[in-house]
Amino acid sequence: MKKSLLLLAAAALALGAGPALAKKQLVIVVKGLDNPFFEAIHQGCEKWNKENASSEYACFYTGPASTSDEAGEAQIVQDVLGKADTAAIAISPSNAKLIAQTIKTANPSVPVMTLDADLAAEDSALRKTYLGTDNYLMGFKIGEYIKKAKPKGGTICTIEGNTGADNILRRAQGMRDALTGQKGLAALKGEGGWTEVAGCPVFTNDDGAKGVQAMTDILAANPKLDAFGIMGGWPLFGAPQPYRDLFKPMAEKIASNDFVIGAADTIGDEVAIAKEGLVTALVGQRPFEMGYKAPTVMINLIEGKKVEDPVFTGLDECTKDTVDTCIQK
Repeated sequence: MKKSLLLLAAAALALGAGPALAKKQLVIVVKGLDNPFFEAIHQGCEKWNKENASSEYACFYTGPASTSDEAGEAQIVQDVLGKADTAAIAISPSNAKLIAQTIKTANPSVPVMTLDADLAAEDSALRKTYLGTDNYLMGFKIGEYIKKAKPKGGTICTIEGNTGADNILRRAQGMRDALTGQKGLAALKGEGGWTEVAGCPVFTNDDGAKGVQAMTDILAANPKLDAFGIMGGWPLFGAPQPYRDLFKPMAEKIASNDFVIGAADTIGDEVAIAKEGLVTALVGQRPFEMGYKAPTVMINLIEGKKVEDPVFTGLDECTKDTVDTCIQK
């Protein structure tokens, strides 16, 4: 009997200690779990967990199965903000307006920040800071590479992701500004010598195969096209072999700058594709760094410490001649 009472007391003590031992969650919500870019953010989050095993906080990574599921991401954000163990949240909004409305509806009492992609400028007060790439600068650098290769201009098609993704829209604007020397043009109609062809920009919902098919169709309709500006690396890292199959016959034109491809990101097969000479230049982000830094930034926000807004991570620039040294180690 005495032994049974001791066991019951131990069980009660263990149950009582459960909530105390549970860690507070620093949640990262990404656009989709099907994208290797976001998996790099996940790996950064996990590294932070390993290095901070004794912390009262844990980094928790989640998102919808597909990057095209904007409603799914909004539902996850709503659910996470309703959980008692959520201490802070970092969101990569697939649809900036939808996520802004979700935050307004949830009216969270915990710190909210954005990661990788930001809210629209008019909704920026809904989050404490943005951590990630300077997306305008990224697009501007892509534009600089294209302009350097074809200084007299030409025809171009822009490949984008989701129509409501603020980070992609900022990159496209940066590219247009770099190409033309003018700010804020929504489409290029000869400014700086550059014209965007009919049917562009193409929105691919971050789908690599869809991106390659779109470029195939655009080339077929515009055999004299001079350039592609790819605002995310989806066709290169999401469908590397179809991408190679499309552009291997154009390798000499790419090498001579007769045809130019400026693309975002340096993940998956992208650097190898650059080494093969099938892209003019890559301007890459640092997603691992984003995932690794995000928990510390969230804790600083929880503790009321001063956090800069924005907090930019760096860029890596790769061409065929620099692929062996272009990535930050």
